[in-house]
Amino acid sequence: MTAVSPATRAVSVLELGLRACQAYDRPDAAAKLSAARDALADPVLHVVVAGEFKQGKSSLVNALVGAAVCPVDDDVATAVPTYVRHGEKPEASVLTTEPPAREPIEISDVRRYAVEQVDGEPRPRVAGVEVRLPRKILAGGLVLVDTPGVGGLASPHAAASLTAVSMADAVIFVTGAAQELTRSEVDFLRRARALCPVVVCVVTKTDFYPAWRRIQELNERHLAEHCPVPLMSVSSTLRSRAVKANDSGLNAESGFQQLVKFLTDQVGSGVAVRLATDAVAEVVALCDQLDAQFEAERAALADPAAAQLVVRGLTEVKARVDALKGAAAKWNQTLSDGIADLTSDVDHDLRTRIRAVIAEADTAIEESDPADTWPEMEAWLQSRVAEELLANYELLRRRASELGNRVGEHFLAASASLMGGPAVPDPTALATVDDFQHKIDLTRMRVGKQAMVALKNAYGGALMFIILGSLVGVQLGPIGIGIGLVMGHRGLREEKKRQVQRRRAEARNAIRRYCDEVSFAAGHDSRNTLRRVQRQLRDHYSGLADELNRTNAQALASASEAAKRTQQDRESRLQDVEAELTRIRQLRHRALEAIG
Repeated sequence: MTAVSPATRAVSVLELGLRACQAYDRPDAAAKLSAARDALADPVLHVVVAGEFKQGKSSLVNALVGAAVCPVDDDVATAVPTYVRHGEKPEASVLTTEPPAREPIEISDVRRYAVEQVDGEPRPRVAGVEVRLPRKILAGGLVLVDTPGVGGLASPHAAASLTAVSMADAVIFVTGAAQELTRSEVDFLRRARALCPVVVCVVTKTDFYPAWRRIQELNERHLAEHCPVPLMSVSSTLRSRAVKANDSGLNAESGFQQLVKFLTDQVGSGVAVRLATDAVAEVVALCDQLDAQFEAERAALADPAAAQLVVRGLTEVKARVDALKGAAAKWNQTLSDGIADLTSDVDHDLRTRIRAVIAEADTAIEESDPADTWPEMEAWLQSRVAEELLANYELLRRRASELGNRVGEHFLAASASLMGGPAVPDPTALATVDDFQHKIDLTRMRVGKQAMVALKNAYGGALMFIILGSLVGVQLGPIGIGIGLVMGHRGLREEKKRQVQRRRAEARNAIRRYCDEVSFAAGHDSRNTLRRVQRQLRDHYSGLADELNRTNAQALASASEAAKRTQQDRESRLQDVEAELTRIRQLRHRALEAIG
């Protein structure tokens, strides 16, 4: 048994469990066991490759799979995620957002969709690119996700990468050997480690920088102090050459053997054990239900005088199970109240965060002229909003998981069937508002207009003083011209100030309109997410209640029938029930052995 993988043992137990479902007429349990078997047969292990721009992420993915599938270019960077997974033959497809669809493309066209726009070349709006390859390293369900560069912790790409990290099975953080880890990289690693249990830091381009060992030592100190994760050093160039030449020595020198072993042992084996454990737990839960059913019948057969007590007890259990399915059940009330509270809290948190961003923007606008700073302000605004959206969705994800745990505590039967965490989508796309027009007049006064404004004010000022002097009998002469110049300069300064104030007001209005658009979209998306979480929890525990109801109904029918049997029939049936209990307990014991 020790030489057999956990997945193989789990599949063997699942097959026995499915035969038990057929024998005992439990199609509801059979559906769950079939789903668990399918998950074991085709596991999906998402490994996110993240890091700053131009650190060698795409080259590392290419070196791992032994094929140039992710575009590598010194001038452009990856713009959308590229998913590399196993396939019977090389093929690629693009994942579009409007409308959501999967469109086949040639592998040679992957670069057009995966990298940034170059030289004005139009690039379709896509959510990602998927590439399938017949590679042994991918055959176990491994999916490598090449993400855009982080670009700083507060960038939209960083927020999107962290969202992908929260849904991944493992993270490979890539940093170059040109310099030691930066503060933003360490911060990203710290947040990634809090979201994903398996994180490794990989130093790339060791063939290009002779002092890479010194960089590795410095990185080891930084990680030991701030974020203890494994650190490896690799050369994608040496790995690619080793694969082409089938050179084992060069492959060992590249450092990729350690990384492949990490993916196989830490990621692949860990996910396989988790899936096997979950699958076997379904079989154990089935055995417990069947055991309770036959135990009730055995009690009624063994003691006819106590049969009525057994039937009465099962009838009371039926009433409690029926109550679990009702709207007045405590778990259902906890779920409804929790979703209502969470919706309010998430909305309030989002509004608070957006107000803080607006306050920061107002302060920055008051200290500058939008004609000079608006392009930088626009990029900063999108980055800050993306960061706050991610924090808001992290709150939603954490609170939704806590709510699921509370509901499970009130539903005692849920202890035999654990539920996965709620699925929360990537919120950072909501920070991009399509066709948003800031409507700010960023043009300054041209020299001609400035001259006209100055001349107008100079003429008006000089004329006023000349007329005033003539009224009192004083001829100003050249002094009037000087006064006119002073008045013209003052008028020009006030006009410039007025235009700056107008641009600032327009900039503030543009920021508020943008934030309103984002808040509207994010609020709608979070409410939809919470409704999905509510349905997910409700359907899960309602299904458990139906299973309990079916088990209890079968036990009640068997006990009622046992009470009506003759002495001879009871003895014969009792032997059959004892045999069934023995088989069920043997299956349960074998299931527990399968997971150690």
